[in-house]
Amino acid sequence: MTHRLTIDQARRIIVRAQLLDAERPGDVVEVAEQLGYIGIDPTATIAPCEHTVLWSRIGWPYEAGQLHKAVESDRLLFEFDGTFRPISVLPLLLPEMRKWPRRESSRQWLEANDRFRRDVIARLRAEGPLLSSQIPDTAQVGRAPDGWSGTNAVPHMLEFLMRQGVVAVSGREGRHRRWDLAERVYPSDLPEYADDEAEYLRHERRLQAAGLAKQKSPWTRVGDAGEPAVIEGMRTGWRVDPEAVAALDDDAGGRVALLNPYDSVLFDRPRLKDVFGFAYVLEQFKPKPQRRYGYFAHPILLGDRFVGMLDAEVDRAGGVLQVNAVHEFLPFESEEDEMVRAEIADLGEWLGLTVSGLA
Repeated sequence: MTHRLTIDQARRIIVRAQLLDAERPGDVVEVAEQLGYIGIDPTATIAPCEHTVLWSRIGWPYEAGQLHKAVESDRLLFEFDGTFRPISVLPLLLPEMRKWPRRESSRQWLEANDRFRRDVIARLRAEGPLLSSQIPDTAQVGRAPDGWSGTNAVPHMLEFLMRQGVVAVSGREGRHRRWDLAERVYPSDLPEYADDEAEYLRHERRLQAAGLAKQKSPWTRVGDAGEPAVIEGMRTGWRVDPEAVAALDDDAGGRVALLNPYDSVLFDRPRLKDVFGFAYVLEQFKPKPQRRYGYFAHPILLGDRFVGMLDAEVDRAGGVLQVNAVHEFLPFESEEDEMVRAEIADLGEWLGLTVSGLA
C-alpha cells in the first residue's frame, strides 16, 4: 500500500515520531525507546545535549539525575558511540560489532597492537571499571593526533574495543567515561539475531523514530522498513511508519520546542529542507563574522513549523539565562510570541535561572 500524504501530514508524522507534539512522554526510558538514541555533546551554552533533548520532550519534570539512574543504576540505557541508547537495541547492534572493523587501516592498527589490546583487556579485568587515564599506554604503534584527541593510544583502543563489543562504558565521572568489560556491563541474556534480521530490525527502529524518511537517504537509513509513501509536490521514494499514519487522527496538537543543535530531529538536513522548508546550518564552527544567528543557537519549533532561532547562554555566576536574541524567520503573531516567551521562561525555571534579555 502506498500512502499519499499532504505536506502538513508529513510534518505532523515527523514531529510526533520525535515526541515533540503536545502529548509529552513520561520518562527518560520512554524517550530513548522511541528516538532510538539520545545524543551526547558537552557544548553547554544552555545545557549539554543529552539534557536539553530530554527537557524538550519531557518538560519541567525532567531532572538530570533521572538519566544517570537509567544508565548507571537501572541499566535500562547504555552508552555507545557518543549516544545513550535503550538496552533493547543492543542485540540489534551485536552482529555489526562482531564484524567490526571493516576498514583495512583500523584492522591493521589492531593487529599491530595485539599485545596492547590484551594489556587493556587484562587491566580492566583485574581492576575495572577504570578511567582511560588509569590505563597505561603500551601501544606498539601509535596514532597521529586527529584534532580531537592527543597521542595517547588508550582512548583509541577503548573506542575500538567498544565497537567490537569487548568493553563498554560503565558510567561517568563528570564528562569522563569509566570503562569495564562488556560482559560486566551488558545483560547476559540478550536475544540473538542473524545479520539480515538485525539489520531489518535496525531499519524498523530507525523509521519508528523518524516517522518518515527517504528510502535511500544516507542520513536516515531505513531500507525496506515501513510502507511506501508519496508526499504532495515531491518525488517518490519515501518510506513511512504505518502506525504513525494510523495515529494521525489522534493528533494532540502542537507546542513550542527549543531544540539543541544536535537534536535528532535536525540530523537529516535534506529532510528538514524538503518537508519543513528549513535549511538548517550549525554555526558553531563558523568564524564569528559569518554567523547569522549565533554560536550555538537553538532552533525554535512551533507546532509543525520552524519559526526562529534562540541565541541564549547561561551565566551561572550571575544566575541568569541571558537571551541575546530571538531571531524570527517571519514576524511572530502575538499568540506565537507569547508561546515562545513562555517556553523560554520555562527553560530558565528548569535551569534554576532568571531569564534576562527578553524585551
